[in-house]
Amino acid sequence: MEALAEFFHEYAPMLRQGLGETCLMTFGALLCSYALGLPLGVLLTLTAPGGMHRRKRLYALLGTITDVGRSVPFLILMLALIPFTRLVAGTTIGPRAALVPLVAGAAPFVARLVESALAQVDPNLVESARAWGATPLQTAWRVLLPEAAPALVRGLAITGVTLTAYSAMAGAVGAGGLGDIAIRYGYHRYEYGVMMATLVLLILFVQLLQGVCVLVARRMEERVR
Repeated sequence: MEALAEFFHEYAPMLRQGLGETCLMTFGALLCSYALGLPLGVLLTLTAPGGMHRRKRLYALLGTITDVGRSVPFLILMLALIPFTRLVAGTTIGPRAALVPLVAGAAPFVARLVESALAQVDPNLVESARAWGATPLQTAWRVLLPEAAPALVRGLAITGVTLTAYSAMAGAVGAGGLGDIAIRYGYHRYEYGVMMATLVLLILFVQLLQGVCVLVARRMEERVR
């Protein structure tokens, strides 16, 4: 017990800071990636071959960009974006700089999740809205998005878990957070107690994030029923 108390006394401030940086990267990137990925997913749905505003060439272009963005491994993407990250954030280290590649890696992923969620909406609801004279954008805003809300929230959980893993990888190149602590102390200095502490914190963080999203999605589904 005394050794455990000494461990927490020595490393607790550093772990709190690392957890805070991980939260900043995860939730900041989550917000920005949905700000980009949600409209892109709606546009993919509308312009798809069976969509309400079919545009074959535009859909092919957007789909190609989205799929290419999803295909690049995050670590390679992060390194390739170093010049752009420096231009946007003014630095290439720290949580703020990590947001650039995190958003670039997650936004295409979000777009496909949104497209998949919207595709599950009952086509009869869409046809009814169109019969009442709603435009494609009005139908997407008032019918598709509300009806797909539970699936979108579940997708939010998936994206959050993915971004948490990405943020840990970003720690390998100076982004900070729990991943950086695990590498600097747990790996390079062989302090496995620190490694295990960061592992436990990451697991708890992911489980909490996923649990909240699943609970919200279930409440939405109950209201619909």
